[in-house]
Amino acid sequence: MHIAIIGLPNSTKTTIFNALTLGHVETTAYSSGRFEINYGTVNVPDPRVDRLSAMFKPRKTTYAQVTYTDIAGLAKGVSQGGLSGPLLNALSQSDALLHVVRAFEDPGLANGDGSANPQRDVEIVDGELLLSDLIIVEKRMERLEAQLLRSGDKYAKQAGEAELALFRRLREHLEADRPLRDAELTVSELKMVRNFGLLTLKPLLIVLNVGDGPTEDADERLPGYRHRDTIIAGIQGRLEMELAQMEPEEAREFLAAYDIQEPGLRRVIRLSYALLGLQAFFTVGEDEVRAWTIPAGATAVEAAGVIHSDLARGFIRAEVIGYDTLVEAGSLAAARQRGLLRLEGKEYVVQDGDILNIRFSV
Repeated sequence: MHIAIIGLPNSTKTTIFNALTLGHVETTAYSSGRFEINYGTVNVPDPRVDRLSAMFKPRKTTYAQVTYTDIAGLAKGVSQGGLSGPLLNALSQSDALLHVVRAFEDPGLANGDGSANPQRDVEIVDGELLLSDLIIVEKRMERLEAQLLRSGDKYAKQAGEAELALFRRLREHLEADRPLRDAELTVSELKMVRNFGLLTLKPLLIVLNVGDGPTEDADERLPGYRHRDTIIAGIQGRLEMELAQMEPEEAREFLAAYDIQEPGLRRVIRLSYALLGLQAFFTVGEDEVRAWTIPAGATAVEAAGVIHSDLARGFIRAEVIGYDTLVEAGSLAAARQRGLLRLEGKEYVVQDGDILNIRFSV
């Protein structure tokens, strides 16, 4: 899972990046003016992995991972004429966008007119993404129209006309200031536009940095902002960054002292999973306990392919037990003795928390 963190200059997005990645990237009250990207890959916190690791005592424990990229501030007007190649490439390679918005007053931060205005800042960044997509769509339409004038092949012409009709629909959608994730697109149409770097098609997580304020009801700060594949969440950015940089025991004591159930970064990662429609399954044993990430609705053979292509190619059966069932049984041996494991075929839809052992032959 690869998520690009975006926001206006001085939106505190690097603070959120540091909180998520346990990083120490310098945060400043001004924009450097250079195109910069910071990368951070972190383990996805999952107490189920911890419990399974304690049960099996493997030589290695591997968590699912997510990579965050901190993209240089998207200043107003950056999309005029189209986003630069490096910037568009960095954004288009991500699975989703995480837009950080400052929602607290700070006279030391010069953002817009100096005030915190989440509605304004979201509209600015949305406008830049919409313009970037509109430029891409119009360029593709121009190329298709030119190709159709030259094409003499009947089938190539039919395919070109179908694609041109789709891009005309996309242009109408964008000109109405609506992100493409709200568009009604079929699976085949999504495949058709997949490689064009359309940014408003990507799922969006808006994180409001509320400073020291309450994180509940963050979406009320963006009244009327309702789009598909969009989640709004609040986080206390500076607190989370400080927590991320503490020693684990110190962080636990701090959370307990202030009756904080969990760091906000865990909630953001869970929301990222939900936004992308992802879930985890596990493989267990003396060598390794490991969490794997798959889309919700993936089949057993697709899950096998995530582990290794040979497992999918030679798939015979999957031995399956749910996490809760295994924990209740106390051990894999006890679960097997009680007949709690079952054999499933290729078309079995893997459930979140399933523990799989793939039987295969190649």
